[in-house]
Amino acid sequence: MKRIRDSEQLNIIGGRIRRARIAAGLSQKQLSEKLELMAVYTCRGSISRIENGRRAITDIEIDAISKVLQVSLDSLFGRDEM
Repeated sequence: MKRIRDSEQLNIIGGRIRRARIAAGLSQKQLSEKLELMAVYTCRGSISRIENGRRAITDIEIDAISKVLQVSLDSLFGRDEM
């Protein structure tokens, strides 16, 4: 498996996911459990790595996270900040 350097970022939305999760009052574990109810199996550790930009995120995960956190895809991608 390829090691990731500290300067490498594997996604552009992790920080926005973290802010939305905190605003929703959910822990990483709670988000993981809610995703599992939607048949999206993303463990707490994976959520941490996504939020820190250390793991790529799939389109299926992005869609499910936006639904669980009740935020738009535009918001997660920062399009509403323009």
